[in-house]
Amino acid sequence: MTEQENDIQKEQEPSLEELFENLEQVVSRLEGDEISLEESFQLYQKGMNLLKQCNTTIDTVEKKVQMLDENGEAHEF
Repeated sequence: MTEQENDIQKEQEPSLEELFENLEQVVSRLEGDEISLEESFQLYQKGMNLLKQCNTTIDTVEKKVQMLDENGEAHEF
């Protein structure tokens, strides 16, 4: 994959904030009174997929975070 293809793929991936917002919308709809059983299963599946994306994004960010020790040297988190 070229660098340009990588950039395009990153642009298409939703941000963590967008993922949380989408997950919140799913939860709100699941908590609603007028929802069919079939729709609730579909929303549950969508929510689980969003949660997996959130976890993947958070893991990626954690790998990039570095901690500084008392000598000011950077260490991988």
